[in-house]
Amino acid sequence: MSVDPHAPSTPGTSGTPASDGPGSEGPASDGPPRLTRLAFHGPLSEARAGRIVRRIVGSEPRSVLDLGCGWGELMLRVLDEAPGAAGVGIDLNGEDLARGRANAEERGLGGRVEFVEESATDTARGPADVVLCLGASHALSSAEPPLATVEALRALRALVNPGGRVVLGEGFWQRTPTAAELAGMWPDARADEHLSLGDLVDAAIEAGFRPLWVEAANDEEWEEFESAYRSDAEEWLASHPDHPLAAETRAKVDTQRSTWLHGYRGVLGIAYLTLVPVVG
Repeated sequence: MSVDPHAPSTPGTSGTPASDGPGSEGPASDGPPRLTRLAFHGPLSEARAGRIVRRIVGSEPRSVLDLGCGWGELMLRVLDEAPGAAGVGIDLNGEDLARGRANAEERGLGGRVEFVEESATDTARGPADVVLCLGASHALSSAEPPLATVEALRALRALVNPGGRVVLGEGFWQRTPTAAELAGMWPDARADEHLSLGDLVDAAIEAGFRPLWVEAANDEEWEEFESAYRSDAEEWLASHPDHPLAAETRAKVDTQRSTWLHGYRGVLGIAYLTLVPVVG
């Protein structure tokens, strides 16, 4: 699992949901709209995002690389505050990339950012002054977790310029999950699947970073994300109960909600680590 419990775990994919997410049927099939109530694809508040951006732009970046970018909202906000910087976002979800391009054009950033549909695995797009990897560490390693996280940190170290910054959004266990909680999570969930927060920070140090800032999503951020993730589909289901796509959509959102409420709620944490590479 990556930072986003709704994301695919296949190496090389992005941190955005696979095509079987709620509302993924899209306008072409007259299904529910997709993720329109999410600013960020993860439990990240406006206040925390603003603090992260201010912390990043203090290093006066000229280049930003967003791995598994989705629609790249945090990258766009960095570019808003760092007018001398250009950005590249990489993802495999074409719909999210199109949303990112449209958002960039609306904000006058189209000439300074590129959204590329390709895998982040072994990417040659770096190094960059700022590297963002929010819920996409699985795209950087083919290993089983939690070794995948360790290998992803090593890959990130090679992708950031000296004096640059890495922002990693990564899952961690807030406490060891019980057998019942694991059974309520995603298929094949394991108690050793995630590191603790302390072990995650230690792994970043081992990979050649110093942790400039360590923070984690709070309950309010989780609730905002989880509710907004399904809100489009829930409202659509209430007004289209007999639609040909309703049964499939209902089953997906009900399963996702149950996985959160009966599985990882209060157990899975999301860390946001702002990391500085050690010289040498």
